[in-house]
Amino acid sequence: MEQVWQLLFFLLPAAAFLYASVGHGGASSYLMFLALFNFSQAEARPTALILNIVVSLLAFLSHRRTCEFPTRLFLSFAIFSIPAAFIGGSIEIDAEWYRRILGVLLVFPVLRFFNVFPQAKERSLPLRWWMPPVLALVIGFFSGLIGIGGGIILSPVLLMLGWASIRETAAISALFIFVNSIAGLAGAGVPDLALPAPLWALMPMTIVAGGLGAYYGAHRFNVVTVRYLLAVVLAVASVKLMLG
Repeated sequence: MEQVWQLLFFLLPAAAFLYASVGHGGASSYLMFLALFNFSQAEARPTALILNIVVSLLAFLSHRRTCEFPTRLFLSFAIFSIPAAFIGGSIEIDAEWYRRILGVLLVFPVLRFFNVFPQAKERSLPLRWWMPPVLALVIGFFSGLIGIGGGIILSPVLLMLGWASIRETAAISALFIFVNSIAGLAGAGVPDLALPAPLWALMPMTIVAGGLGAYYGAHRFNVVTVRYLLAVVLAVASVKLMLG
């Protein structure tokens, strides 16, 4: 078990740094590592959400300065995703299904880190009033259910449809993750949190790494090679979780 904690003290901060550099909180990676090391949902989900809340806030504060924040677009998603994330967070699903859904969701950050999602130079699909609410309800629910903020799904949608620029997407995703993580954690039952002491000890280092990643990411710091390595790790873990 000591080796597991030593690995987590390296893996979680590394994930926080890289995810925050693109405006994400890193929950999908935290959950992946904790699931692979056989932590329960009751331990993994709140740990990931707590880290997500702080790291995504730091990412937002850094990326917010790089663009004119599209408040109206953000609100059109957040108003509907927050209650959906709360409902999802209140549900605990079968452990096997949990791992499989997480495995599927890990595909999104893999594609994101490999830059598979194209960025449309102009809107490839007109932004109709009903589209953000529908997307937000689906993303919010699964975010709360699994214990993520939903940015790994929202950001490629914004980029591919041309609804936001790269910088705007990073800022929107970070704040979207922040509010959904709070809602998901509230749905999971904040007063009932009872995490092992080593998990609490992991948090300060992970948060600091996330803050550094947010700062360097917002100032065009390029970590392409490391992102590709993380993408490979996520891809292998995704297959392992889906296949059981």
